Amino acid sequence: MNARVEQKLNEQIVKESSSSQFYLAMASWAEANGLNGTAKFMYTHSDEERFHMLKLVKFVNERGGKAIIPSVEQPPQEFDNLERVFELLLEHEIMVTESINEVVDVCLQEKDYSTHNFMQWYVTEQLEEEALARTILDKLKLIGQDKGGLYLFDRDLENAAIAPEAAGPGAGN
Repeated sequence: MNARVEQKLNEQIVKESSSSQFYLAMASWAEANGLNGTAKFMYTHSDEERFHMLKLVKFVNERGGKAIIPSVEQPPQEFDNLERVFELLLEHEIMVTESINEVVDVCLQEKDYSTHNFMQWYVTEQLEEEALARTILDKLKLIGQDKGGLYLFDRDLENAAIAPEAAGPGAGN
């Protein structure tokens, strides 16, 4: 495996691992604050990010590189309010998108078309992640501080059929 590509993929492994921990902290905060729907959403999102990390680990190792498993960084434990949680989620997903784009750029520079092809799944996934975060934020802004609206929003998240992308193109990678 190309050394530059391997380094960028290992950096992405760190970001995906951090994302999983960040969303896990959000889930715990939400659960502790009686927001069971938001907690369920964030637990699922945390699992999805871990899946993204594992997919990268397996890919690097199968291509002859060495995936580096990162240490766990302490995520924040407290959040101002529900809207801020989803603002942070969107900001974080935008950062991950930029990082994915950097990996893709290095793949093209190094003419590593196999990894470039593999990374297209992540490019598509990030479009979906950002769109979902924006949609949720739009709903929260409409609700404002209406407690009844927040209750219904949280209940809707709890009942939503949002599941991690456990299977998809290259799921075995």
